[in-house]
Amino acid sequence: MAREPQGVVIYPARMQERLLTEKLIGYDTSDAEGVRLCAGFIKGWLEARDIQTVQLTVRELPIVIADVGPAEGPVVVLHGHIDVVPGREGQFEAVCDGDRLFGRGAYDMKGAAAAMMLALADLRDQDDIRVRLALVPDEETEEEFDRGSDVLVDEGFGGSFAITGEPTEMLIGVAAKGVLAMRIEISGRAAHGSTPWEGDNAITKAFAVFRGIESLPFSRQSSELFDRPSINLGRILGGDALNKVPDTCVIDVDIRYLPEQDPAAILEQIAEIPDTRVVSTFRRPPVGWIATRPTFARSSTPPSPITAVR
Repeated sequence: MAREPQGVVIYPARMQERLLTEKLIGYDTSDAEGVRLCAGFIKGWLEARDIQTVQLTVRELPIVIADVGPAEGPVVVLHGHIDVVPGREGQFEAVCDGDRLFGRGAYDMKGAAAAMMLALADLRDQDDIRVRLALVPDEETEEEFDRGSDVLVDEGFGGSFAITGEPTEMLIGVAAKGVLAMRIEISGRAAHGSTPWEGDNAITKAFAVFRGIESLPFSRQSSELFDRPSINLGRILGGDALNKVPDTCVIDVDIRYLPEQDPAAILEQIAEIPDTRVVSTFRRPPVGWIATRPTFARSSTPPSPITAVR
């Protein structure tokens, strides 16, 4: 999901990566029309290089799939997404400043999508392994079910090893936290805006509730791979009149919990906060790897990068 400006690698010796990333950034894929246009460009780009594509759909949005290499033998999956969170005016025009490429989605994850497209083209004529590329349209969305990657799994899309192009600061990420997003309703007491002391402002209480969540026992736990869970206040909705003390406020909280944590136990802790009610949740389980099946080895230090940022 959305991240602060940080880095993924586009090698300066290869202008193709930069140019292709800039092209992908130019599509506003925060909406359905932009996703369709971007997927159409990717399909045409691959087919112009004699790489056949297949298109699946999820909620009427395209999933682009392409394969190269022999039909039999080991399979490496390159997996990513082309959608982005909404951006402001000008953020869909890529700008290179020194060793940084700025634009919505440069870091998460159109830079990686471009690299994977070029890697697939580079590997087109080899006959050692089969390489499968899949780019989904909905990683940044909030649907709990019927998601692009779930469609891939249901269709039997898989392999011996998978690489997802999410940014990891040029390190190898072997696990991901679980997602527990929730909508919480906070209750207050209405009063006239001229006498706020007679009411109990649900909006100001909402901030106290969020700070309370940040201090719950689960928030201080750590694990072998993660130093703590992350807790973000993503949205706040409250008040229906300027001259009224709001008696209800809703906040959307995004918790990324540790693989060892139980989301039900986290919800139990939140339920203990006074005047709060969890009205809905969105959950995705943590992702891990099988430590007894090491599949990769460390490579040499990469060349000096151009860094792509959001």
